[in-house]
Amino acid sequence: MKFADKRIKVMDMEYLRPSRKIALTRGTARAAVAVVVVLALLTWGILASLRAGARLREQTAEQAIVTVATVHPRTQAESTTLTLPGSVQANYDAPIYARTNGYLKRWLVDIGTHVKAGQLLAEIDAPELDQQLRQAEADLANARANRHIADITAERWQGLRSTDSVSKQEADEKISLAETSAAQLQAAQANLQRLRELASFKRIVAPFDGVVTVRNTDVGQLINAGGGGPELFRIADTTRLRLYVHVPQAYAALMRPDLTAEVRFPERPGQTYTATLERTSNAIDTATRTLLAQLIVDNSKEGLLPGAYAEVRFELPPSSSAAALRLPANVLIARGDDLKVATVDAQGHVALKTVTLGRDFGSEIEVLGGLTPDDQVIVAPPDSLSEATVVRVAEPAAKPADKP
Repeated sequence: MKFADKRIKVMDMEYLRPSRKIALTRGTARAAVAVVVVLALLTWGILASLRAGARLREQTAEQAIVTVATVHPRTQAESTTLTLPGSVQANYDAPIYARTNGYLKRWLVDIGTHVKAGQLLAEIDAPELDQQLRQAEADLANARANRHIADITAERWQGLRSTDSVSKQEADEKISLAETSAAQLQAAQANLQRLRELASFKRIVAPFDGVVTVRNTDVGQLINAGGGGPELFRIADTTRLRLYVHVPQAYAALMRPDLTAEVRFPERPGQTYTATLERTSNAIDTATRTLLAQLIVDNSKEGLLPGAYAEVRFELPPSSSAAALRLPANVLIARGDDLKVATVDAQGHVALKTVTLGRDFGSEIEVLGGLTPDDQVIVAPPDSLSEATVVRVAEPAAKPADKP
């Protein structure tokens, strides 16, 4: 019985052994699948990280490339417009001073009055001068009387000398006295004429046709002769105006007589006037490096005022250099002693070129050498730009057609 139970137990164990094998096989398979899954996830993560790093490097390299705008130089077949500030002055402008001392008796004109040459402006009361004039007239009468008696005496003594009634010495003395009297008479006449001319300055008159722009006197005011005191009046001839302009040295050679300019005044919008270049100073001011030019503006209608600010526009002929080009002023790179510009080739590589400049037009510059019309020049180049740097052109540069 025991043997039978033992056999049954062994048989039961033999029956259960295949199930255990099956369980072990399933566990191993699951572990293998888990390992494969983990390896796959690790591989995917590594690949994703590599792809992200590659994309980041590409984006970084893409962003490192500078985007620039370019422009083609253009030729100067057209004329140049030069606009400069100007100052307007009257054709004649004279301060009027007194030439005699006294008190202002009356004034007849005020500011804004149009006067003619010789017109009376004011009168001065000079009692001291009047007294000197009367004294000079009396001195002249006395000198004439002395001259008359001296001439008679000299003539008589010459007659006595012919009969040896008097000595030669006495006759010569009488003749010398007559000559002295003649000289005293001339001096008295000259003094009287001087005082009369000085008295004529009691009348202050206009030296030329014009308009009174200043009156600095009034009735009863003490008047001092000469220019030591303030001016009494100022008269300006405004029928023609002088317009002064300081022309930069680069344009000095183009300032020729009879060159015309268009003039505008801020207080008269929409109106233009024509000025003609009359003359220049023929010298460059060392302080400003400019040439002083004088133009004439017709103001027969007297609509323009002296002392005003004006905007003067010249239409200048093109440069005599056939190779001269024009570029925006913001293309220049100042490095060292030379001025350079940055150009871009078809592959986007930068080349720095040294240029020779001509005239400065303000917003544009004239380039005399170092470039060709086919060059693509970078506008507003960054400071970090260097030779052979790769850049991206924002848009194709359109080459403008030359103006006839």
